[in-house]
Amino acid sequence: MDIIDWLFGTRGGIAVLFFGGILLFLLIAFILERRGQKQYFNHEKSPDEEDGIFSGLFDDDDDDDEGKA
Repeated sequence: MDIIDWLFGTRGGIAVLFFGGILLFLLIAFILERRGQKQYFNHEKSPDEEDGIFSGLFDDDDDDDEGKA
């Protein structure tokens, strides 16, 4: 019971819950983004289509890099 009192009764515990929740949702978003890229790997992007949240980290498209030297 001391851990629950600490989590919900102190500022440090609330901070742990807050940042833990952010990390949990980032992990879920990362997993779903990778799963979507694997499922739709042949998908042609339209000019107005936005990239995913993790596209800068894992850019599998080599089309963007061909024109840059």
